[in-house]
Amino acid sequence: MRIKAIHEKTVQLQGNIANAVVDFSKHTVSLIAVVSDQVKNGKAVVGLAFNSIGRFAQGGIMRERMIPRLLQAEPASLLDSSGLSFDLSNISATVMRDEKPGGHGDRAGAAAALELAFWDLNAKLADEPAYQHIAQAFEQTPITLGAPVYAAGGYYYPGASSQRLAEELKSYQDLGYQAFKIKIGGASLTEDMGRIETAIKVAGNAGAIAVDANGRFDLPTALAYGKELAPYRLRWYEEPGDPLDYELLAELGGQYQGSMATGENLFSAADTQNLMRYARLRPGKDILQMDPALSYGLSEYQKILKLTAEAGFSRTQCIPHGGHLINLHIVSALGLGGCEAYPGVFNPFGGYSVQCRVQDGRVIPSDAPGFGLEQKAELAPYIDHLLGA
Repeated sequence: MRIKAIHEKTVQLQGNIANAVVDFSKHTVSLIAVVSDQVKNGKAVVGLAFNSIGRFAQGGIMRERMIPRLLQAEPASLLDSSGLSFDLSNISATVMRDEKPGGHGDRAGAAAALELAFWDLNAKLADEPAYQHIAQAFEQTPITLGAPVYAAGGYYYPGASSQRLAEELKSYQDLGYQAFKIKIGGASLTEDMGRIETAIKVAGNAGAIAVDANGRFDLPTALAYGKELAPYRLRWYEEPGDPLDYELLAELGGQYQGSMATGENLFSAADTQNLMRYARLRPGKDILQMDPALSYGLSEYQKILKLTAEAGFSRTQCIPHGGHLINLHIVSALGLGGCEAYPGVFNPFGGYSVQCRVQDGRVIPSDAPGFGLEQKAELAPYIDHLLGA
């Protein structure tokens, strides 16, 4: 068994939305296809993945460095002992050959997309949904009755009003979501508190609402928001300051008694180690959002989970950033605390396929082999174009 080809396509995110820091209409994503020489139902078995949402495509890193390493490797060196599937540790080592330690930026997402495409390929070779295949690989019991899920939205739209926010969240309720996350920091504190009260009114429960500042605040502003947020007892207060400002997190956590969330912009086990050492996060209270699709893939994410467990955090406190099908399967496979979802946002990658069931605040992946990306109607034309269909 061998790799016949690896393709990358840079895809523009759709929509005119922004948070406190970023205009997402400028963002792109790398869609990856790993074509094997194996054939099922008359077609080559292809592994598909992408580098998550909220950063930029990394086609240059892949095409110039990582893909050539995989294609030039001895085919047998990439396989497990059975010769019937790819060895993911060998795939990761090959992708990262000659890369220096550190520098956990866009390189981490590029490596992740490639590794995850091989997870999709292996699951398809075994004719299994990715969540079952991943759970078996890591000796975990998968979540089969649905993982907890929340709908992320509440972005700043041009000319948007509280009524627009209420209608958005109500539309998510109609789809089966019961918990929500909205943005803060892109308006005044007074305006943001009004938005939060609107969201609470729709949800009927302040504990169903999380807020996300996307790293916007300095310490005084983070504390000022924390003081106003505290009486509401929200689900969590996310990324109040720069994700590498561990002192800010430590100071805020010493005064804000509610849950904080962070980690989506940390891309390695080494970053996680520093977070555990210096941010004084609170086991049993705070949420960890490291995203495997931005963090070198599942091999690195296992190291991250080990570090967080050693620091006293349970898997139920790990809720990856991302809001897409790949992380749905990872959460379900590894017994994590829940999923983010982007219903109708960040197309063609955000949200789930119609074959996934969202009901009563939980989500169940479909039983399609692999991650089921082919079932996502918005993504299908890009996959066809990537494969020359």
